[in-house]
Amino acid sequence: MPKNKTHSGTKKRVKVTGTGKLLAQHAGKRHNFEHKPSTLTRRLSGTKEVSAHDAPRLKKLLGR
Repeated sequence: MPKNKTHSGTKKRVKVTGTGKLLAQHAGKRHNFEHKPSTLTRRLSGTKEVSAHDAPRLKKLLGR
């Protein structure tokens, strides 16, 4: 039986904490900044916990 490979696109975008939670960047903070309020871009900075609905799919991609 061959080993499962980690999805390399996912491992670059998602961090797994020590307790097994998944952290990822907020969506919508890449372009068109002159049309977005700076309050929005400040709020989107940093990481957030991945939703409970998406977590099993991402864990499968990470091989966990």
